[in-house]
Amino acid sequence: MSISLDGQVAIVTGAGQGLGRCHALALAERGAKVVVNDLGDESGISANAAAVVNEIESSGGEAIANGANVVNFEQVENMVQVAVEKWGRIDILINNAGILRDKTFHKMSMDEFRLVIDVHLMGSANCTKAVWEIMREQNYGRIVFTTSSSGLYGNFGQANYGAAKMALVGLMNTLHLEGVKYDIRVNCLAPTAGTAMTEDLFPEAIFKLMAAEAVSPGVVFLAGPDAPSRKVLSAGGGSFAVFKGLETEGLSLAPDHVTAEGVAAAWDTINDETGIRELQSGFEQPTKFAAQAAKKLGLDLN
Repeated sequence: MSISLDGQVAIVTGAGQGLGRCHALALAERGAKVVVNDLGDESGISANAAAVVNEIESSGGEAIANGANVVNFEQVENMVQVAVEKWGRIDILINNAGILRDKTFHKMSMDEFRLVIDVHLMGSANCTKAVWEIMREQNYGRIVFTTSSSGLYGNFGQANYGAAKMALVGLMNTLHLEGVKYDIRVNCLAPTAGTAMTEDLFPEAIFKLMAAEAVSPGVVFLAGPDAPSRKVLSAGGGSFAVFKGLETEGLSLAPDHVTAEGVAAAWDTINDETGIRELQSGFEQPTKFAAQAAKKLGLDLN
């Protein structure tokens, strides 16, 4: 089935180069009208964003450049207002803008920690907040946060980046629940690509293989009418996978064993992956624990 985005309006942040540029071009190729956001200079203009707009328009698409700083909510609100005034709606938001400030945690200043959190987490939250009510009112929206394997699994020297990226998974989980009745589908992308941010991390041959263009089909899918929701799609080099946060079944300890020593003694059972599953909301965990406690005490919760 072909995925068409004809008549839809998309905002892509950090779209002046790298992954964001490829996302913007891919969405435009499918018919979306695109706001190409990239941090502007002192005049508010981004030459990179303007260049991407030219690429889209030269291929027959529609796009406008915007230099809003995603950390500045007022600038983000203005960007959204401009798009709505021009095209009447916002259907898709791709939160892609980001920075790196790699350093081991013991050498990292809190300003360096906070800066990365502000751009990735608060920048994404600002953009999402600015479009959320629009999507609720039109009963339609597709939002993609950009997470990372550094958040999902950790990466040496990236405490700030990993914390920000994992926070976006938590934001996705809750907004999925709040948006489902309005057909707002919220997902995360965990990309691996050869970009300006990763050119020093990969050998040249691998860098060429991990083209940013190979990630963007995943974004088009997550932005499409039949997109899933509350998924973390990993993508790189033409490969795609889904990250799942799983929880073991666990064990309810006897009342006289609810101690640190009791946890230690039962650790192999607590850590046993038999019956491991993906919970669908935070409330499922206390519900599970309450059911285990009730069973232990011979109580019927029904």
